[in-house]
Amino acid sequence: MRRPSRATLIGADPKDDHLHQFETSWLLSPLVLACLRGLIALYIFTTIIVIWIWYGTHDDRVAIGESFSYFTWLTYWGLGFYFLVSTIHTALYARTGRSVLFDRWPRACRVLHGLLYASITIYPFLVTIVFWGLLFKPPFYKVTFLGWSNISQHGLNSFYALLEIFLPATAPHPWIAVPVLILVLLFYLCVAYITYYDQGWWTYSFLNTEHGKKSGIVAAYCFGILAAILVIFCLSMGLIWVRRRLTGDKRKRSPQDILRHDFAAQSMDMQAQSSEMKGAIV
Repeated sequence: MRRPSRATLIGADPKDDHLHQFETSWLLSPLVLACLRGLIALYIFTTIIVIWIWYGTHDDRVAIGESFSYFTWLTYWGLGFYFLVSTIHTALYARTGRSVLFDRWPRACRVLHGLLYASITIYPFLVTIVFWGLLFKPPFYKVTFLGWSNISQHGLNSFYALLEIFLPATAPHPWIAVPVLILVLLFYLCVAYITYYDQGWWTYSFLNTEHGKKSGIVAAYCFGILAAILVIFCLSMGLIWVRRRLTGDKRKRSPQDILRHDFAAQSMDMQAQSSEMKGAIV
C-alpha cells in the first residue's frame, strides 16, 4: 500500500491545486462567495471597533487593552482576518481564474491557510460552549448593547464557522491540525497565567486557583476543554466529509478558469456516451 506523501498529510498536495478548494463553493459562485466572506469580515471588524468605542465612551478604556488577554477576543480576531484573507483569495480567483497569491507565495502559506481554516471552524464552537455553558449567568442582558456584543462574539461566531464548513468546497482537515490546535491552547494558557501574574486578574474564573479552589479542579477544566476540542475537531471534519460525500467534486468555477471549459466538455462527452449506450440497448 502506497504511503501518503508529506504534502498530503499537511493538506497541501500540489496535485489538488487545480481544485481551488479554498476559493470555490459547491453552491455559490466565486464572486458571490467572495462578497459573502467580505460582508462577514466587515461585520466582525465593525463589531470590534464599535465595542472599543463603547469602552472608550463609558470610562472603561482599560478593557480595550485587556481584551487581548481573552481567548474569545483572540478567536474573534482570527475569524476576522480569516474572512478578510479568504475574501481577497476568492475575489482574485473570481477575476482571474487562478490562485494568484497562493501561486506566488511559498507552499507553506497554503499549509498555514489550511491550519487557519481548521482553527476558525473549531475554536468558535469551543468559545460558544464555554461561554453559554460555564460563564454566562442569567438573566439575559438588560442593556441592548451588551446583549448584541455577546451574541456577536459568542453566538454568531459559531454561525460563521458553520458557513465555512458547509459552503466552500474544502477538503476535511488534515490530522496534523490536531497537535497544532492543542499547542495554540497551551500557548493561550500561558497568556492567561502571564496576565494574572503581571496584572493580577484572571481572564476566566475556572482558571482561578485561589479562594479555596483546588488545582485539581482547574486541571479537570483544562482536560475537559482538551476533550471538547478533540470532539469538535472530529465533528467538524465529519461534517465536511459528509458535505463532500453529498456534493462530490461539484464546484462552481470562475468563468476565467481554463479548467472550467475542460470539465464542461468532459461532462458533455459523458452525457453523449451515456445517450449512445441507452440507444444501443433500446
